[in-house]
Amino acid sequence: MTDNRDHDPEDGGNARPRDGLFIRVYFGDGRHLGPSMIELLEAIRRERSILSAAKKMGMSYRRAWLLVEELDTSYGQRVVVTHPGRRGHGTDLTPFGERLIALYRAIEEKSAAATAAETAELRAALAPERLPRGEDKPQPGAKKAAKAGGEG
Repeated sequence: MTDNRDHDPEDGGNARPRDGLFIRVYFGDGRHLGPSMIELLEAIRRERSILSAAKKMGMSYRRAWLLVEELDTSYGQRVVVTHPGRRGHGTDLTPFGERLIALYRAIEEKSAAATAAETAELRAALAPERLPRGEDKPQPGAKKAAKAGGEG
C-alpha cells in the first residue's frame, strides 16, 4: 500500500497529501481540467503573481506559465492578465479565470455530495494507519528478545 499522496502530472510530479475525491475532467480530445490547474489559479489570485504562486506551490515558474498557457489555449480565452512593469503584484485573474475556478469547485462539491456514503464506507474499511516507510514499528516480542540477550 502507498501513502495518501497522488502523483499529479499537472504539478510537475510533486506529490502532496490528499483526502477525498480527486477530480480531473477530460474532454475527449486530449484537453483536461484538473486540481493543480485550479490550485494554481487560486494561488495566482491570492499572490497576484505567477512567480509567487508557483513558489508557494513548489512548482517552477516555467511549469506554472505553461499551465496558464495551456488553459488559455484550451478555452480560447485568457485566464489571467499580467501587468508588465509591476514588481510582485502584476497578475490578476480574468472574469473567465474566476468562472473556471467556480465551475470546477462546483463539480467537486456535487461529486463529493453524490458519493459521500460510498466514500465513508471506503474510509471506514481502511486498515489502521501505517507508519511512513523507513519507520518500522517494534516487532512484538522484540523487547523480550533484547532482554533475554542481555541477561546471558
